[in-house]
Amino acid sequence: MDETPRVRTLELDVAGWPGHRAGQHLDVRLTAEDGYRAERGYSIASAPGEGVAITVERLEDGEVSPYLTEELRPGDQFEVRGPIGQYFIWEPGSPAPLLLVAGGSGVVPFRAMLRHRARTGSDVPMRLLCSSRTLEDVIYRDEFEMPQEGVEVIQTLTRAHPPGWSGRTGRIDAALIAEVAFPPDSGATAYVCGSNGFVETVARALVDLGHPPQRIKTERFGVTG
Repeated sequence: MDETPRVRTLELDVAGWPGHRAGQHLDVRLTAEDGYRAERGYSIASAPGEGVAITVERLEDGEVSPYLTEELRPGDQFEVRGPIGQYFIWEPGSPAPLLLVAGGSGVVPFRAMLRHRARTGSDVPMRLLCSSRTLEDVIYRDEFEMPQEGVEVIQTLTRAHPPGWSGRTGRIDAALIAEVAFPPDSGATAYVCGSNGFVETVARALVDLGHPPQRIKTERFGVTG
């Protein structure tokens, strides 16, 4: 399924899949006819109990993403290893709210968390703040526009916005974090996923607001241009 002109969600049929937790990732390995191998990690986009899905952004100089987003056809096979990761995960339990902050394709693990919340009937307040270049680049736009009680989705566009756009504009910075974050005394946990610079900016802003570092969970990926 095409999410944007550059992003595609793939549903995988993984034999012997042991199940996963919301926020985990997996590794995809491709092997060329000459034996050359390329491997990349991708967050799992589906909730526990759903089939395995990943959402892939095409990188022009990528070794794996162009194949997954442009050449892959139903029935094609490749190697998968996972699920991986025990830190950047969420399970229902604590009533404390969650702040999810995503830069671009960093939103993928948060889709899994939001779906997990809905599937388990959790009423934990969740606030998702997403940064995208343009409205066309917003991943899962239709899904996130569907109302879900206790969930607030805030979109900000950093490069261009259409006429009549009523959402936010500009990059996520300390001022925006201060405006949308839950109060530090709420006991909220923050999950931040994006490029190195993005994660550093958001985590620093949360600490400056008084959020304990141990309640700020981060996951980073390389700069995507």
